[in-house]
Amino acid sequence: MTAPSKSMRADVVVVGGGVGGCAAALTLADLGHDVIMTEEYVWIGGQLTSQAVPPDEHGWIERFGCTATYRRFREAVRSYYRAHYPLTAAAAAQPYLNPGNGWVSPLCHEPRVALAVLEAMLAPHVSSGRLVVLRQHRPVAVSLEGSDRVATVTVVNDATGTTRCLTADMFLDATENGDLLPLAEVEHVTGSEARAVTGEPGAAEVANPHNIQAFSVCFVMDAAGEAAHRDHLVSPPDGYERHRVDTPRMTPPWPGPMLSWRGLNPRTMAEMDYRFHPHGEKPGLFSGLWSFRRIVDRSLFRPGFFPSDVCLVNWPMIDYLDGDLLTTTAAERERHLRGARDLSLAMMCWLQSEAPRPDGGRGWPELRLRPDLTGTADGLAMAPYIRESRRIRALHTIVESEVSADQRPGETLAERYDDSVGIGYYRIDLHPTTAGDNYHDVPSLPFRIPLGAMVPVRMVNLLPACKNIGTTHITNGCYRLHPVEWNIGEAAGLLAATCLRDGIAPQAVAQRTDRRTALQQALTARGVELAWPENLVLDDGDPHAHAR
Repeated sequence: MTAPSKSMRADVVVVGGGVGGCAAALTLADLGHDVIMTEEYVWIGGQLTSQAVPPDEHGWIERFGCTATYRRFREAVRSYYRAHYPLTAAAAAQPYLNPGNGWVSPLCHEPRVALAVLEAMLAPHVSSGRLVVLRQHRPVAVSLEGSDRVATVTVVNDATGTTRCLTADMFLDATENGDLLPLAEVEHVTGSEARAVTGEPGAAEVANPHNIQAFSVCFVMDAAGEAAHRDHLVSPPDGYERHRVDTPRMTPPWPGPMLSWRGLNPRTMAEMDYRFHPHGEKPGLFSGLWSFRRIVDRSLFRPGFFPSDVCLVNWPMIDYLDGDLLTTTAAERERHLRGARDLSLAMMCWLQSEAPRPDGGRGWPELRLRPDLTGTADGLAMAPYIRESRRIRALHTIVESEVSADQRPGETLAERYDDSVGIGYYRIDLHPTTAGDNYHDVPSLPFRIPLGAMVPVRMVNLLPACKNIGTTHITNGCYRLHPVEWNIGEAAGLLAATCLRDGIAPQAVAQRTDRRTALQQALTARGVELAWPENLVLDDGDPHAHAR
């Protein structure tokens, strides 16, 4: 590696420009700090943009259950469509406009729109010089000062090969995989813990650091390809025949090959056939895969403006199970990333050519990838969708009994942590893993984010700001979604600002009641909700029920 070509300094360095990283950088810049934010890909925004996944949210999201800045982001997405797209009058008047009418989320939108909104939210701080964003930079080395303090983080520009040495008083790890943790020798966990260690009924008997949820490479497609021009058809990639024939090995067994409509209901584990029809799915909740994460519903726009709906594919059949990105060598990591991209291309090829149709035919050759909407050459998402990161060993580790509805019978809320720095809600939703575990999908309760889960046991100037907080393999399943990650990033930013202002370590904030209370007051003043209403009514059937 070449020597660092340039040194840069800020009050805080945020490594990773995804959902949590953007929230952290915005918070710190709002508070007047100089910030450097790095991002591995061309686009900032992570799950919302480069990974191309519309937000997974809870049914109360339109009224409460997120931070004020996350709500500002959501409303700005809707305002962007109203200002720049030819919506029908009826669609423009909808207070809870869902541009894609996808049934998985009350706000399904294009990744480029999320990118435009995030860039606009950060733009004033970029213009002032308070925030510097280094795109296509990833961390490759960390130097330490003593045993518990990060001195510098070295990042490499993947476009040019040049490196930069970044110095700060505080560092935040907002990378999708918790990449700073091994580089900085931070105590952390990967994979699944043993039941004897966590006491979780859903945990395995034996710990397995390689037992990690599948990641996916999502893609965007529409059904506007012309039969007379077949240049949009995808050629069979490496592994196509294997994915057509081989059934993934897992327990309980998967009922068919990846390239098929056979699957399992993640909650009941009953065998089922997925429904898919780009031209014939009936409107309404829990319809087929075409409308599952649809990001453009053409019926909401001027007639003829969109020749087709636009569909985001994040389906179980593209979950990559052949290896992980956390416990492998750099060469193996690249091989797995290629394998995941090939799996997604195989799914697209199969959809165009062989997928059984409801009318008895096979394939929809009119389906085409939309690279213009993903910012890539091949139409696949720029970055893999990461479900499980490295996780810090924290002052407090959130375990299943604190959030699981099954473990808290008769209760309507999860553990009421006194040191809450935010709230969230999602089911404990674990996808199949690289070690062969099938779905683990059980109900949770609306939960709080404890400060103790965000504070490392030892390091004094490095904080998690993403999915890398002190959860377990099990509880990560409900703390990994968009609004929770945003809240974690915002709380990490304010905690870092508190440490800088008072000249103290995060442990000193977490372990003193008066300092915790002052942090909570600052979070509340910023619009961060710290507790769910005590009279909350649970309804886990319709994710939109409380948004209406």
